[in-house]
Amino acid sequence: MTNTGEIIALNLKRLRTERNLTLGQLSSISGISKAMLAEIEKGKSNPTINTILKIANGLNVPYTSLMEEIEQTGTLIRKEEAPMQSEETNHYRIYCYFKTTHTRNFEIFSAELDGKSKNASIGHSPKAQEFIYVMSGELTIEVGSKIFTIKEGDALSFSSSSAHVYSNNREETVKFMIINYYPT
Repeated sequence: MTNTGEIIALNLKRLRTERNLTLGQLSSISGISKAMLAEIEKGKSNPTINTILKIANGLNVPYTSLMEEIEQTGTLIRKEEAPMQSEETNHYRIYCYFKTTHTRNFEIFSAELDGKSKNASIGHSPKAQEFIYVMSGELTIEVGSKIFTIKEGDALSFSSSSAHVYSNNREETVKFMIINYYPT
């Protein structure tokens, strides 16, 4: 398996050139500096979750389009094989199990949020929906002016095209599944 940085580099270059965009043009529409985009495209940077989201939103593609590999039928993915990504403080970690493909318009992640910590998401592409299932612990999600508290065994769905915040107000790490759905 190729490392995540190399996969993102190949997909970023492919998606950018398919759209006939220069690095400068992509920088303008994504809010990521031209220098950072060049580093990512060369495989010299392992971008954070929000950086990938900004690039994906600028390209108008799902998050995992930047991490897509050719998938075989009947693929088994073990946790240690799932690419892990985190935000700057490493309090929030996601493991990608299934990415969007030309035949799949959703992605599945396992997520962990350490106790007494938060993670803010800038939001996904227009019309995107997020489905959360809490496996252990308690998760609070703020979407717009609404706040939802989800306990072990509970689930929530919401429009994820706008910014949202995951919070863990407890001491123990909360573990949950995320399904991002991108309607066609």
